[in-house]
Amino acid sequence: MRRKLEDLQNSVGPIAWFIRIQRKGAGLTQEELATRSGVGSRFLKELELGKPTLRMDKVQQVLQFFGHELVASPLPEDRR
Repeated sequence: MRRKLEDLQNSVGPIAWFIRIQRKGAGLTQEELATRSGVGSRFLKELELGKPTLRMDKVQQVLQFFGHELVASPLPEDRR
């Protein structure tokens, strides 16, 4: 089971993984989180699946529900 979770985390990306973990930790279904954060359930499903093109304002809405936000930060030299 542990390996499957690591594979999922690596495949969906850090934001998708963060949202999924926060949602599950809060005991919410995708539908409940979508409703409570003000986004559509389809959007939330795509977000958690790691869809590469999403509206950033909606991503921010979901993150803000959990008290977080996206910010720009410099990359380390070895990742530029």
